[in-house]
Amino acid sequence: MTIQTNIKIVQYPDLMRYEETWRAMQTFTEQRTSETVDQIWVLQHFPVYTLGLATKPEHLPEKTTIPVVQTDRGGQITYHGEGQLIFYILMDLSRQGFMVKTLVSTLEKSVILFLEQLGIFAERKSKAPGIYIKGKKIASLGLKIKKNCSYHGLSLNVDMDLSPFNVINPCGYADLEMTSLKKEGIKLNIKEVSQQFIPILLEHLGYSNEKY
Repeated sequence: MTIQTNIKIVQYPDLMRYEETWRAMQTFTEQRTSETVDQIWVLQHFPVYTLGLATKPEHLPEKTTIPVVQTDRGGQITYHGEGQLIFYILMDLSRQGFMVKTLVSTLEKSVILFLEQLGIFAERKSKAPGIYIKGKKIASLGLKIKKNCSYHGLSLNVDMDLSPFNVINPCGYADLEMTSLKKEGIKLNIKEVSQQFIPILLEHLGYSNEKY
């Protein structure tokens, strides 16, 4: 099968409600065909806690006014809010020649290279998907694969209120400290991060970025 080099980037300028976006991803994936062009949705969410399929009760907040949504992605609990960039990867893995582990590794590598470009050393952790800076987590991953197609994706903390992470065990780890680009001394806004990161992401996923 021929690898598809074109992709559609959909950027949403306004904050998006998580559950509506999630249902839209499910619908897109259910209705896509072998000819459907892959997409990456780039957006920010209204404040929400999302629970992956592996979430345990002890990781949840005891009291919160922030909505809690059980989803169908892998992983544990995390938080989304304004100032965090989300990249939802709507890819036909078979067509692109990816295995799930390869996709996860590629997403992580893209973030590491982006941070390296900014002068920040970041790394993976064994059995703990995501990207870390001196033990603090700056990017999280969670995917769902259906009919060999992916949805959900990657979140990158840019300039956000990190305090909602303090009342949960982020990604299932007690005392895991979260960080952001702003906290690491990088003064880029959401638009600038998106413009700099997307070409790196597209290159490593095997897409042409000529139109971006």
